[in-house]
This record gives sequence, C-alpha cells and structure tokens, in this order.
Amino acid sequence: MKPYSINFFIKAMIFYSGEEKVLILLRLCLRINHMLAFLIIIFGFLSRIVVHTPNFSPVLSLALFGGTYLKGRQAIWVPMVLMALSDAVLGFHDTMVFTWGSILVISLIGSYLCRHNNWANVLSASIFSSLFFFVVTNFGAFLSLYPHTLAGLQQCYILAIPFYQSTLVSTVAYSLVLYIIYEWALKNSTGTVLARLV
Repeated sequence: MKPYSINFFIKAMIFYSGEEKVLILLRLCLRINHMLAFLIIIFGFLSRIVVHTPNFSPVLSLALFGGTYLKGRQAIWVPMVLMALSDAVLGFHDTMVFTWGSILVISLIGSYLCRHNNWANVLSASIFSSLFFFVVTNFGAFLSLYPHTLAGLQQCYILAIPFYQSTLVSTVAYSLVLYIIYEWALKNSTGTVLARLV
C-alpha cells in the first residue's frame, strides 16, 4: 500500500480513532456526496467574503462544476446555499433575483456537461456562463440603479465591461483547473475508498 494513498489514511484513521468513528465519518461523506458539496460551499463562501480582485471569483465555476459532478438535487441547492450564506454576510441586495437566478441557470448548464463532459465543452460552457452572468446581472443593476432609458442601459453595460474581463478570466481559469484536477483524481482513485464514495 502506497503511503499517502486514500486507503493508507483510512486505515491509519481506523488504527488511531477506532472503526466506529471512521464509519460515522464515511457515512457523513456519503450523505453529502463524498464531501464535495461541503467543499464547494466552503470554498465559494470564503472566496466571496475574503478580499479579492473585483469579480475575480470561482463562484460561477463552482456552480458549473457542482452541476456537472454533484448528484441529483445537490447540483441545484449547493450553489444556492453558497450564495445565501455569503450574501447573509456581505448583505442582501436588490439584484439578488438576477444573481441567484444566473447561478441557478449555470448549475443547469453544468448538469448538461455531466452528459457531455470534456475539456472543450467545459471551456465553452465557462465562457457562455460568464457572458450570461454579465448580461443578466447587469440588467438587474440597470433596473435598480440607472435611468430606465436606452442611454441608461448603454451606460450600465459600458461601465460593467472592465468587471466582465475579470469574470471571464476567472471563470475560464477556475473551471479548467477544477475539471482537470477532479478528473485526474477520479482517474487515479480506482480501487480506493474515494472511488466508492464518488
């Protein structure tokens, strides 16, 4: 057995903690889809509340990733929980319907990727997701903050273009990194406890 393999750590946990505690932990993992849902929520939550470059965030990528790899309803509610928890800290706002709605749609795009999963589709979906988020959320900002005129609409989207650049780059980068790392982990987990959890 290789040191630092999943099986190695599970057997070490059983040796030091007892089989009962380890079984409880594994049942918990299974309940929340091998901890992936929990990790997405925690990573997304921290990425929003920690100081970062405006709009350079993994949240859209996490919604896409969750839609692709989480099972059943978790693909939908996990990104919603992420948004609810982080907005509870950052403050609720007038455009939440547009923001949360965009995240929901991106999760559904991820569900499509589940059946058509390759790096080219992940790249295309991440580009489309960032553009979709830009259009929808800025329309919400237009309704809340700008004069309801064609000039107001133009001003809203023109002022948002610099932020879109960050959204596009971060969504593409995080999506490809998450896809590559997770697919690599799945490929190399054959015969381990991880393989039985996913």
